[in-house]
Amino acid sequence: MAGSSGIGVTAIQVARAFGARVFATAGSPEKCAVCRELGAERAIDYRREDFAAVIKEATQGRGVDVILDMAGGPYIERNLRSLAVEGRLVQIAFLQGSKVALDLVHLMMRRQTITGSTLRPRSVADKAAIAQSLREKVWPLIEGKQVRPIVDRTFPLAEAAEAHRLMESSAHIGKILLTTG
Repeated sequence: MAGSSGIGVTAIQVARAFGARVFATAGSPEKCAVCRELGAERAIDYRREDFAAVIKEATQGRGVDVILDMAGGPYIERNLRSLAVEGRLVQIAFLQGSKVALDLVHLMMRRQTITGSTLRPRSVADKAAIAQSLREKVWPLIEGKQVRPIVDRTFPLAEAAEAHRLMESSAHIGKILLTTG
């Protein structure tokens, strides 16, 4: 997972709050430090380390139960190698591409699942049910300060282009906000 992204920093905190062991990937030592501060047991600098090898070692070869991935592309095969038997790969974006050549033998031998998720095409009723579940299960963690938003910077709406440049640079940690007032 992109542990220092807006989704990543939230996922780390929520998973820890629910008692999961969390491993995260990030693109610099500074971003890895933030992931650890937020609760990741191990933060892996994907530019310097092979996350699949680190996961294998950290789990004594077992692998992890769930991977939340935003990269896709060349990471999918390594994600599958990092999953445990009956593990699940949840793909929520394809920042590195949506098309891959993939040998499915590993997936079949280990009874793994690949699933995708996005809210856009869902019905209003589905979105309402998801919101209700978040209200019941996650919102109390935010109110109790077990999960806190991480905001890197805010920009006035007139500077949206600058905010977008920061986002594209991947130099931020957490969310980038636009303000209207």
